[in-house]
Parts: sequence; C-alpha cells; structure tokens
Amino acid sequence: MQHTGFGRTGMAVSRLCLGTMTFGYQCDERESFAILDAAMEHGISFMDTADAYPAGGDLATNGRTEEIIGDWMAGRGCRDDVILATKFFAPMGRQRWNRGGSRKHVMDAIDASLRRLKTDYVDLYQIHFPDDRTPIEETLGALDDLVRLGKVRYVGCSNFDSWQLARANGIAAANGLRRFDSVQPRYSLLFRNYERDLFPLCELDDIAVIPYNPLAGGFLSGKHSKQEGPQEGTRFALGNAAARYQERYWKDQQFDTVEELRPIAAAAGIGLVELALAWVLQNAAITSPIIGASRPEQLDAPVAALDVRLDDDLLAQLDDLTRQYSNMEFGM
Repeated sequence: MQHTGFGRTGMAVSRLCLGTMTFGYQCDERESFAILDAAMEHGISFMDTADAYPAGGDLATNGRTEEIIGDWMAGRGCRDDVILATKFFAPMGRQRWNRGGSRKHVMDAIDASLRRLKTDYVDLYQIHFPDDRTPIEETLGALDDLVRLGKVRYVGCSNFDSWQLARANGIAAANGLRRFDSVQPRYSLLFRNYERDLFPLCELDDIAVIPYNPLAGGFLSGKHSKQEGPQEGTRFALGNAAARYQERYWKDQQFDTVEELRPIAAAAGIGLVELALAWVLQNAAITSPIIGASRPEQLDAPVAALDVRLDDDLLAQLDDLTRQYSNMEFGM
C-alpha cells in the first residue's frame, strides 16, 4: 500500500481511505468485520466514519457504524494500527441541541463517539456540514479544546465550499486556534465542481483532500441499468439515502457517460473502477479517496487502481468527455 502525507501535518495515511457508511444497515456486523479485515490485509489503514452512520438509517440506527468499528478494533486489538476519522453535525437526538457545530454539541458528540469507538481519541475529527446557525469561532474553539484535551489529533471539515474553508482557517489563524487540516468534498468523473477553486486553495495552503463518492456511489462501476432500475443492496436502493444517490447520478446524461467510458477503459486494458479511481488519484490535490464496499472483494479493483497510470492523451480524453460535470447543480 502506498502512503502519503496528510496535508501540512506530519501524519502519514494510506493512499486509499476506507469509507464505512454501509456498516450496520447495508452490511451486518459479520460482513462489516470481513470488509475491515480485507482492508487491513490490503494495507488500507485510514478509515473514515461518522456518528450519524449508517447511511440509509435514522435516529434509531445512528451510531451503529461507530459501534461496529469499535467492536472490531477491540476484538482485533488493532487501534494503534488504524488512522481513525469520524464526523459530527447531523442530529443525534430529538432535541435541537443534539446537532450542529455548537460547543455543547461538539463536546457531547466527541464523548459519545469515543464510547462507541471504544477508544480515548480519534486521529481526525470533522464537522460533517457547514453550520450557518453557529459562529465558526465557536466550533473552532471547541475543536481546539478537544485537541488540547488529547481527544482529537487533527480537525477537518466536510462539504465546505472554498470560501467557507478559507474563512474558517483565516479566523483560526487570527485567533490562534487549530485550523482545518483537511476537507472532504464529493468528487468523481461525474462531479467536478471543486476543481475550480477548492482544490487550488488546498494545494496552496497544503490542506489534505479526502474526497468521497470517487466512484459516484458505485455508479461508475457500470453495473447499473436504467431499464432494470436501482438494485437492492446498492446505495441507489438504500433506505432514506436512496433518493439522494438517485438525485445525484441516476440520470440519462450520467448513464450515457458511463457507456462512453466503457470502450475507453477497455482500450486501456483496465476496468471502469480502475479507470475512474486512477483519474481521481492522479489529481495533484487529492490525498486519499474514500472508497466504500458492501463486500470484501469490492476492494480489489480500487487497490489495483493504485498501480494504474493514465497517460496525458487519456487524461485529455477523459477531461473532454466529463467537462460537462464541472458546473453541476449540487442537488441533494
């Protein structure tokens, strides 16, 4: 497994990050353990989760993914072998203060996550979405305190636009607070909005980029058929997350693009998954793409993509084909 530096920090992470949002809803505990074991066998030691996972669930299932990861680490005795990231923001209870970026919720959320994860610290703690109801100074101050308390090593953000990240880190610098060392945006051949401004900012300020949906929720695997509709067991039929994934990718334009990608991948002698992920990996701004799996064998192709190098002509061909996705509506 290749490793890379995590932004301007001294921490190194595996070049692929395992996303765990399927654990506890799409995948039961036994299957989740098998995926985690396979990831470690491949050398994928960077793992990302969130207190609100599993995707597709509700308040009754929130936290289950963290519990599964905690049980797995405890059972395998491997906490020191994992770079562990989690996130906070989404509602974790029915009260209005059980969500967002307030100091109260940040402090409550980290303690709850640590209990579920059966650890006394996380390596990366991220705010899942911007909170326009809480001053960013309040959130940053709480996160800075968590670093000082030893509960968190580094802090990051997810789904922030470039101006939100720049503003937050400017305020952090002005107030002597811990800055966001990473950002987690959506990015793939079918969603390229952040190339215009977020990625240049991250390269300039040495901020780690750990994109999610690099395979468009599995859409870029080419296994989906519009005629047959969303398949059970995929994210496009995953509880209350199904509508979100269908809104993002289940469209004529995206189906047509996948069909155009098939012969390109075949001519390069690789599969669609390898092509799509290698394209993400070759962007200089990218640190570690977050890859998900519902079965252990689904990790094989992403790992193989690490050894794929796309030449300039192929990159130009992919750029021409998918440039239309550089100015997409964000949708759900």
